[in-house]
Amino acid sequence: MPGNIFGKNFQLMSFGESHGKAVGVVVDGVKSGLKIDGLKIDEKDIQAELDRRRPGQSKVSTPRKEADQVEIVSGIFEGKTTGTPICLIVWNKGMESKDYGPIKDLFRPGQADYTFLKKFGIRDYRGGGRASGRETIARVAAGAIAKKMLEKKGVKIVGYTIQVGNILAEEFNENEIEKNPVRCPDKKAAKKMEKTILDARADGNSIGGIVEIIAKGVPVGLGEPAFGKLDAELAKALVSIGAVKGVEFGSGFAAAELSGKENNDEMQSVNGKIKFKSNNAGGVLGGISTGQNLIMRIAVKPTSSISQPQQTVDVKGKNKTVVTEGRHDPCICPRIVPVAEAMVALVLADALMVQNARE
Repeated sequence: MPGNIFGKNFQLMSFGESHGKAVGVVVDGVKSGLKIDGLKIDEKDIQAELDRRRPGQSKVSTPRKEADQVEIVSGIFEGKTTGTPICLIVWNKGMESKDYGPIKDLFRPGQADYTFLKKFGIRDYRGGGRASGRETIARVAAGAIAKKMLEKKGVKIVGYTIQVGNILAEEFNENEIEKNPVRCPDKKAAKKMEKTILDARADGNSIGGIVEIIAKGVPVGLGEPAFGKLDAELAKALVSIGAVKGVEFGSGFAAAELSGKENNDEMQSVNGKIKFKSNNAGGVLGGISTGQNLIMRIAVKPTSSISQPQQTVDVKGKNKTVVTEGRHDPCICPRIVPVAEAMVALVLADALMVQNARE
């Protein structure tokens, strides 16, 4: 399957580059007659999710100004899906490509400049081209549709930042997530995270972190062993986000320090219903959802584009020093939250369609 296509039944194909004319997505597999919240579907429903991903929202994000206004090109008529491909497009307007002219022949450390050129023999050096985080607009737009499909099934997806650098969230208040610029559920930790990010920016540097995503209301039975396991599909979806370098479910890597007795989720019958005493499995057993919350965490690397001098080479193989100018996020965690939620929604929507076909 081509690398720009994701999903089997609920499928998307993303297109566009960071400094090209537009970015967008074609979504296929959405049944006809779908309405969002019982109302007509229009740009507002998708725009709400894109606004959460939009740049220039706060001091801890890139100052690039983009409205990221979505246009529905096809697949929706009189507020209802027609069953044909839905094309969503966002026009790029805030590009400053001149910032990349001086470094167009240099490979920026941490970026995909070198690998893209070696693979394709050509690359769009403006803002990273296809490898830019701006590509995630397509994921969020498609994910907005998937989220609404899941909501009708009682599934809710919530993402948030739980760590920036060495600052960890110690409390969880879901109502706090969208009230602070780092999207952290711990008000006190959020302030410390914000300072850490701003200190990194002032130093011409960046900082990484960890984002957690929980999917609530997921029914038992989603996932297709052996090679279509639900956690395997989710892991692929999340790691396909450019800044993600690791993923774990439930107790995750901490399970390596536990005994089987500690890590196993014991079961019991309560009023005739099977319940789990814990959720170290993260809501998946044998690649199949258990009916508990799906719990995932992703490791988000520090932004590669920093203004400190770095050693590199140019396209001719000569040693050089590079300083990346332009507008970049000093920490990607806050804006990656809606992207991660979207990828989880896309996987779950696809898995639900497969399971429904079995019933």
